[in-house]
Amino acid sequence: MKFSKYMNEWLYGENGYYKNFKAIGKQGDFYTAVSTSSFFGASIGNYFYKLMEKDSFKKDGWLIEIGAHKGYLLCDIIQWLYTLEPSLIKTLKFGIVERQKEVQKEQLRYIKERFGDDINITHFNDISDVEVDYAFFVANEIFDAFPCELIKDKESAFVEEHNIKWERADRELLEFASKHRQIKGEVAVGYEEFASDMAKGVKSCDFVSFDYGERLVRNDFSIRVYKKHETFPLFDEELKLEEVYQSADITYDVNFGHVIDSFIDAGFKLDSYETQARALIRFGLIDILEQFAKQTTQDRYLREADKIKTLIAPTIMGDKFKMVHFYR
Repeated sequence: MKFSKYMNEWLYGENGYYKNFKAIGKQGDFYTAVSTSSFFGASIGNYFYKLMEKDSFKKDGWLIEIGAHKGYLLCDIIQWLYTLEPSLIKTLKFGIVERQKEVQKEQLRYIKERFGDDINITHFNDISDVEVDYAFFVANEIFDAFPCELIKDKESAFVEEHNIKWERADRELLEFASKHRQIKGEVAVGYEEFASDMAKGVKSCDFVSFDYGERLVRNDFSIRVYKKHETFPLFDEELKLEEVYQSADITYDVNFGHVIDSFIDAGFKLDSYETQARALIRFGLIDILEQFAKQTTQDRYLREADKIKTLIAPTIMGDKFKMVHFYR
């Protein structure tokens, strides 16, 4: 089968990796910015609040997370918005785009733990199901989880019995890859449809997303498997795909040039593209930390400051991860 179909079954099939709730952080296969510090979500909430101050109609809109895992990020954003202006909890509506029913149940359980019955969540099975006047969409690490094709030397990968093989690539695939300046590496499948579906359902929106990758494509392979915080390049001779298939995460660096092209073609405008460090600082992360310092002990402040270093340090998450903000 084509590699994209194999990867889709790996992640989203009947027994796929994301079929049920997966732990993230120390007990899982990898860390994310969300699992690192709640101030990641607070910073995004702070940014959303600035947008609402500029356009007051957004206070009656939707806050929707796409691929929310357990709901930590959405809850952290809501918590910060409540701190800034408690009445927003009554005017805003909250949603999650999540197709897996078991994950939906886990999200509702966690959100009830955080807020009791004060917050109502609407689940959307797909981005195409969202039809609203205004939405602030937020996502963390979703574009790296889209299936992809693998190409090199005008060949594309296919899989037989968990073995990767190569054949002459379809002309359409090579032309599609060339449009996004790729001749080798991962060619994501689905960005165009995703952007188009988002555009169809909302009259206006902001979409803020974080992921790892670059706008200028490297033209090399980055695809890899994460298993209990160990990283295995897909083409590592010691990696046996049948042993990690559907039991570990598979991912790759995002071609942000492809993402941006897809959204602009769908009628969006690019507000900003920058490193995670620059974005979070611009969103108000340091100010939030300074406010926290005035309300807590020195030990708690130092622990939180250490977590924030992970988010913004160039050698850790700060430069490798990027933020992109689209609007329409």
